[in-house]
Parts: sequence; structure tokens; C-alpha cells
Amino acid sequence: MTEKIISAIEQLAAPNELKALFHEQQCGHPLPSQEALQQIIETLRSIIFPGFYGRSSVNMDTIGYHIGVHVERLHKLLGEQILAGLCFVDEAPQQLDTLKEKAEQLASDMVERLPQLRATLATDVEAAYLGDPAATTQSEIIACYPCIKALTNYRLAHELFVMQVPLIPRMLTEMAHSETGIDIHPGASIGHHFCIDHGTGVVIGGTCIIGNNVKLYQGVTLGAKSFPLDEEGNPIKGIPRHPILEDDVIIYSNATVLGRVTISKGTVVGANKWVTTDL
Repeated sequence: MTEKIISAIEQLAAPNELKALFHEQQCGHPLPSQEALQQIIETLRSIIFPGFYGRSSVNMDTIGYHIGVHVERLHKLLGEQILAGLCFVDEAPQQLDTLKEKAEQLASDMVERLPQLRATLATDVEAAYLGDPAATTQSEIIACYPCIKALTNYRLAHELFVMQVPLIPRMLTEMAHSETGIDIHPGASIGHHFCIDHGTGVVIGGTCIIGNNVKLYQGVTLGAKSFPLDEEGNPIKGIPRHPILEDDVIIYSNATVLGRVTISKGTVVGANKWVTTDL
């Protein structure tokens, strides 16, 4: 029995068996924490939608204090997690103080963007309300609809992605994917008044460009066709490969749009359609 255990340990620790599966932590920092990122999302939601998330007793007399406390907490959590992300990808680690300073600045930059992020999410709430006859109030949208939860994660993640914060943007959108069934890559660019009705099974690829006042239904895929390969047979990454949706587009349930095609302003794509050319 001992020999079997020793043999298994030797095989598991063999360098050739660990290729791409082992991460040697830099600066003594582990991966960004899933638990801390969940706290970031909960804190963000309480800032963007006070009274719906966080303390339910908040009122207009205490709103400044409420937001101030939560923004300070968000800034601290973001700084810590951004630092962990920077350390994770830095193969030739800089001085830890330099990375801490960079993480602090990125966290501050993100906090500065929160008013615009809220303004955009307000348009998403409005779009969901106007697009669903079953919704009785915008409050119902905020409290119940999975698209707003997914878009809150996405819009934070997208800003961090644009700021070139490593790893964390993808973790945030995958958390929303697990929670809502809506899979939005943080690299996708999405305009205001964006609505995903029902939402389950929606996939939006990383180089998608989506205009304003666009509506998707459940099961829609905005994906890529087969990847071009380099001379060594590896996929060529970083090239535009997902659809462009112009303003006022509607795509009904389970439609699939693949490749760098353009769906022109005002186009309606019916359910269960397969689209690989411009419309």
C-alpha cells in the first residue's frame, strides 16, 4: 500500500505531468478569491441598487452614509483582488510595492466609473421593463430578473477588462454565468438599453459589438465559426470573430449567429435561425 501511495505522489509531482496545470504563486499571493469577488458583487449591487441589495432599511436621509460605507468597502476589496490578479500573471514579478500602487490606482479608477456604470444599468432596467408586458414595475425587474444580475457583473467586468485588469473580469462574468445561465464575455462591447428576456442559455462572445436598444431572448448564441490556425496548427487568438449587432436589433429564442457578420439596424432574427452572413 505504501509503495502505491509513493508511486502516485511521484507521478503527480513529475514536472512533465504538471505542464499548464501548475501555478507557482508570485509575491506570495494566491489566485483572486472567489469569496471576495462575491463580496465585491454584493457590495456593488448595494451601491447601484440601494434598498434592493444590502441593508433594506436605507432611506434618503441615510443614503449618503450607506453609499459612502459601501464604496469604501468596494474600493478596499477591489484593490486586494486586483493585486492578487496582477501577481498571478506577472511571470517576472515587480517589486510588491509597485504592484500595490498599481492595484490601488486601478481600484480608484474603477470607483470613479461607478456613476456612469449605474446610469447604463438604469437603461438596462428600463429596457427590460418596457420589453416585458408581464413586468409590473421597474422595482420587480431589479429585484427578480436574472438579466440585471448578469449585466451588473458584466458591466463591472467590462470596465475592468478595458482597464487591462487580469483574470478578475472573466471570473466575475463566469460567476454570473453560474448564477443566471447567461454567459457574457467581459470583452464584448454592449450599448445602453440592452435587454435579455428570460436569459437562460444566452452566449455572447468576447469580440461581439452590440449597439443600443438591442434585445435577445433565451438560448441566443452570438458565437464564432471555426478558428483560423497558424503555421503550427494553433488557433489564432485576438482577432475579431464574433457578430456585430447594430442598434434596435431583436433576436428571438435559440437563434445562432456565428462569425464576424453584421446584423443591421432594426433587423429582427426569428427563433431557431442559423445565421452566418450579413443581414
